[in-house]
Amino acid sequence: MRNEKLLLWTLAIINFIHIVDFMILMPLGPQLMRIFEIGPSEFSLLVSSYTFSAGASSFLGAFFLDRFDRKKILLWVYVGFTLGTLGCAFSPNFPILLIARVLSGVFGGLTSALILAIIGDVVPFEHRGKAMGLVMSAFSFASVMGVPLGLFLASLSNWHTPFFILTGLSVVSLGMIIKFIPELSDHLVHDIKRPHPLEVIRRVTGNANQMRAITLSVMMMFGQFMIIPFLSPYNVANVGFTDMQLTYVYIAGGAFTIFTSPWVGKLSDRHGKLKIFTIFMILNLIPIGIITHLGVTPVPLVLIITTMFFVTSNGRYVPAAAIITGTAKPENRGSFLSFNSAVQQLASGFAALLAGMIIGENELGQLTNFNFVGYLAIFFSILCIPLARRVKVVS
Repeated sequence: MRNEKLLLWTLAIINFIHIVDFMILMPLGPQLMRIFEIGPSEFSLLVSSYTFSAGASSFLGAFFLDRFDRKKILLWVYVGFTLGTLGCAFSPNFPILLIARVLSGVFGGLTSALILAIIGDVVPFEHRGKAMGLVMSAFSFASVMGVPLGLFLASLSNWHTPFFILTGLSVVSLGMIIKFIPELSDHLVHDIKRPHPLEVIRRVTGNANQMRAITLSVMMMFGQFMIIPFLSPYNVANVGFTDMQLTYVYIAGGAFTIFTSPWVGKLSDRHGKLKIFTIFMILNLIPIGIITHLGVTPVPLVLIITTMFFVTSNGRYVPAAAIITGTAKPENRGSFLSFNSAVQQLASGFAALLAGMIIGENELGQLTNFNFVGYLAIFFSILCIPLARRVKVVS
């Protein structure tokens, strides 16, 4: 279609803001735990509240996403997301911030599914890996620019500042949606009878291939979100990082993945998505095992390990997203991806909560049992490899 690049860049920017909004809370963890005087379990609730509400809204979205023009739905969702982010910016204490995160999650949860659905509608499967690589590079840019800049500004002023900036960027991106994303209603085929909500559930749960794709999403979330929320608190409490030095982790990791994400997309199109997924999933086990066993360690060595973690985590997701998106036909893609996003968000929330229950604190303020969390993350990651081989692409 015409202006496909502008559309993909708009989706990438939306994805960037959405990812920074979700990610920024995790590196702010050490500050929030001090300011609000909360422990690992309360912090994990703050992280998982976003994913649980996002999962619930994504589940409900599975019943109506395919009934409307993609652009109109995206606009409504993003207005709600912007208001939720503004609520986070004005939050004065832990309970209100928790409520604001729930509101952000309600609308933010639909964003990922809508982005994938639009890519699936616009880009043919043969080139979808490249498109996914471009849009998913927003994660890299969020890591190298968004999160470090947010942390830097928070260190200069307070933790509210990043959310005010994200609110402003969200308003700008709303204008980009209006200008660069056309009406997308080809999936609204008149002779297709739209199913009842219960039929949507039965259609997905009754499709063995789609259930394997959803299970793959769940295992991937457990393999990552038992680690990611506590990466910053662990580096500060156990490894010896300062709050400012945390920015190095995201700058280094993001800088490399900005280049590797599109590269992985091209590799996926050229050599096969399953093969590239398997390679990066295996490589991802190495930094998981090392990160969760670190003591006081020189900063350069930690940066090498965390950068490998970011690169391999992103590398496994690009081909996996293309595989999962291809398990649904265009007329049902929105509802399936919303259903998948719901389960994915819930899985990441439960993963964070489970890690929060396992991790403790000793009398020195250090986090304990992170190594056991690492073993579980490796176990779930290994399960993804044979599972991905059983997922079949249909479109």
